[in-house]
Amino acid sequence: METANPKAFAEHLARDRRRSVHTVRAYQATAERLLAFLQAHHGGPPALDGLTAADLRAFLAMRRGDGLGNASASRELSAVRAFLGFAGVVVPRLAGPRVKTGVPRPISPDEVIALADEVAEDRDEAWVGARDLAVLLLLYGAGLRIGEAVGLTGAVLPLGETLVVTGKRAKTRIVPLLPQVRAAVEAYVALCPYALGREAALFRGAKGGPLAPALIRRAVQAARVRLGLPERTTPHALRHSFATHLLGRGADLRALQELLGHASLGSTQVYTAVDAAHLLDVYRNAHPRA
Repeated sequence: METANPKAFAEHLARDRRRSVHTVRAYQATAERLLAFLQAHHGGPPALDGLTAADLRAFLAMRRGDGLGNASASRELSAVRAFLGFAGVVVPRLAGPRVKTGVPRPISPDEVIALADEVAEDRDEAWVGARDLAVLLLLYGAGLRIGEAVGLTGAVLPLGETLVVTGKRAKTRIVPLLPQVRAAVEAYVALCPYALGREAALFRGAKGGPLAPALIRRAVQAARVRLGLPERTTPHALRHSFATHLLGRGADLRALQELLGHASLGSTQVYTAVDAAHLLDVYRNAHPRA
């Protein structure tokens, strides 16, 4: 059997499966590692015919020797399975490592506002501060991922009561815009010195190019330190908090799944544990001897 081409595999993921750039790069790297390992392991061309569970266990053992934890090893195995499926190979049955699902702790509404204000006020230019405030409120007030927020274009203008968001795998969803969030975005638009065409990025960097998510992450990290907020205070934690606070106010899981753009309900159900953990935190803080 002819060995599958990792580059063709990557093109398939991007074109046919609509996977993100990061996923495509990671899966291609896994495919290349697997082929290199098989060549060294068997001392010959890395054909995939006759691949056994023992081969995969040996590959994962090698990767664990590189320092991979359970979560990373599980993702590596998922990439291997996808590559073998693309190559038309029957995937040997192999249980993946157990991965303990982490429960993200929410940030309180007061902390969110303090963080957003601190980030905005630390900027030298008013329009940059307004931009950062708008982005952070989109994460907390509309549950957007940071990549979804910075991926918005001028086509969303003028803003209405809802926003069409393109999420993972190019799936779109409609999210409601709270008046405060809409006002923050409109304030940024009014101050932005660059023309916001329909096809151009809505949020701009200082030189006019698309805003990089890393700039927001660094600004949040610096503001978190200045405010003395815990390390869990990240841009993605604002999305977690959006979900947790909605659930705590009686939101339906299915409705929350739609708002977050989760492909499966299982991804949303983690927030039932989040809400319970948050209530336990409140109880312990109120009753130190509990």
